[in-house]
Amino acid sequence: QVHLVESGGGSVQAGGSRRLTCVASGDTESTKYMGWFSQGPGKERGGVAVIYTSAGRPYYADSVKGRLTISQDNAKNTVSLQMNGLKPEDTATYYCAANSGILWFAATLPPAAFFVFWGQGTQVTVSS
Repeated sequence: QVHLVESGGGSVQAGGSRRLTCVASGDTESTKYMGWFSQGPGKERGGVAVIYTSAGRPYYADSVKGRLTISQDNAKNTVSLQMNGLKPEDTATYYCAANSGILWFAATLPPAAFFVFWGQGTQVTVSS
């Protein structure tokens, strides 16, 4: 089991920045991918950014490339999401996710179904 706790959400004006952090505990050595997913009002949960923790390889959704950056601190078992140039459409609950050790061989962002462990989410609200 892996326990995930997100922090860093809040309200920000368009063009502003937020940094989300996810702290993992438990059987973290078994996970190979951690990432961030967002779910806006009335929308399905979708991938934002994922990192292959063994190599630090990032994957990004096309809509966030150049604005959001995912990073990891293996010593602290944390994954962070630096969000710059925020837009009102970025308003959502952001969830941290971790997988169970299965490898992902595609070049695209792994889908939500690839992940087993989920945090409770942190809300980001971007006002215009």
